[in-house]
Amino acid sequence: MTCMEKISVIMPCYNAEAHLERGLKSVLGQSHSDIELIAVDDGSTDSTAAMLKAVKDRRVRVITQKNRGVCAARNRGLEEATGALIAFLDSDDTWDRDCLEKLFGGLERDTDAVLSYCGWQNVGLEGGKGRPYVPPDYEREDKDLQMLTSCPWPIHAALTKKSAIEAAGGFDERYRNAEDYGLWLRVAQGRITLVPEVLAFYHFHDGVQATKNRARAAREHWLVQREFLEARPEVAERLGRALVRKLTDGGLLKKGYVCYWDRDLESAREIFRIVMKTGYGAFSDWKYMLPSILPLNVHRLMMKTFEKREKGL
Repeated sequence: MTCMEKISVIMPCYNAEAHLERGLKSVLGQSHSDIELIAVDDGSTDSTAAMLKAVKDRRVRVITQKNRGVCAARNRGLEEATGALIAFLDSDDTWDRDCLEKLFGGLERDTDAVLSYCGWQNVGLEGGKGRPYVPPDYEREDKDLQMLTSCPWPIHAALTKKSAIEAAGGFDERYRNAEDYGLWLRVAQGRITLVPEVLAFYHFHDGVQATKNRARAAREHWLVQREFLEARPEVAERLGRALVRKLTDGGLLKKGYVCYWDRDLESAREIFRIVMKTGYGAFSDWKYMLPSILPLNVHRLMMKTFEKREKGL
């Protein structure tokens, strides 16, 4: 690599008028000297298209397509990208000014790495839940275990060699939530490197965000794990059947419990029904899961009765 290596930033945009200006400024204000921004308008019905066309910066290219979803928009951006390095930024998120420069520096220092990743912060959450977070160094002996435990970083907290993304097949357009996780699992079969700084920011807001559908997000995460392990039987064999089930079915069960105790019973029921089909769980787990086959109103009544008993009322 050279100090002038081009980075192609891919930004899918769908009805993004409320946050688009902030996202554009974050990209165009980067300290890295050679970038292009490929903004893919995915069939927006608001002023997104007009806002993109109004940008007067030679580094920006606007692609317009019918609404096909975020994965298709990112894949279209990949087709158009001319840089050897790829970064993704959703229109409602932001970077530190030096984010791309520092991620690029990580790849310069570790020339065998196909991806560099950094820390991030969730912005807009109540109750002190948005503390900055720097992930661990995953490039170690238990990398497969760590990668399969949870999505290791958000979509915009990484810089990846385009060749590695192409070799991984890009984004699976069947998914709406875990599409980035599936890509990272495949890409991370190559060497990855950590830049231990908080450089990416995920902004929570009242608009449409994929993370808000908890049951779908949990199901797709589980499906991505299973498909990855089916495609990489050597990884599953190395981890062992018991650990694989704990990471996949057990991880899904944990998400069901989180929804249950958050009083999101509809999401919990959907997740529990999937887990039951796998046969996973101890007797104590099935005590919580089995009522999911009953009508929702009956389940709610049982839940209230159980809680009263637990409180000794």
